[in-house]
Amino acid sequence: MDNLILIGMPACGKSTLGVILAKTLGMSFIDTDLMIQQHTGKLLQELIDQEGMEAFLRAEEEILLRVGAENSVIATGGSAVYSERGMAHLKSIGKVVYIKLPLEEILRRLNNIQTRGIAMNPGENLEELYRKRVPLYEKYADLVLETAGRTLEESVSLFVSQFRS
Repeated sequence: MDNLILIGMPACGKSTLGVILAKTLGMSFIDTDLMIQQHTGKLLQELIDQEGMEAFLRAEEEILLRVGAENSVIATGGSAVYSERGMAHLKSIGKVVYIKLPLEEILRRLNNIQTRGIAMNPGENLEELYRKRVPLYEKYADLVLETAGRTLEESVSLFVSQFRS
């Protein structure tokens, strides 16, 4: 099976779902947010606070372009879709899966927006971010996995039953 690249909003479950998908499918797991932290030596929020959003997005793009994996589930940061070059590379090495979750559910799950390392412009709120990003997620997605109202296990089962081939 090709790589599976997970995209979607913060708190949609990319990392958590990705680990379980990797175990279920016998694949490796990669988290690009962790790669950014290892590469920069800073937490995501520290990078944004100390060097600014543009520096964060440059670091993210650099990491996305470096990903060279096989048979892996790759969880990206929510802002990965801002990098056309990064997304083109990821699409060349696997199938992009948009983990789709309604804004209301994201708002309910996301209680650490100030410290999580979310690439947002000053004064931007989560609803604005959602409206800006959803068209990009839809643009790059090869597959859409709707997880609203589903447990992690149900979401994994749905993915395996509908998309495994």
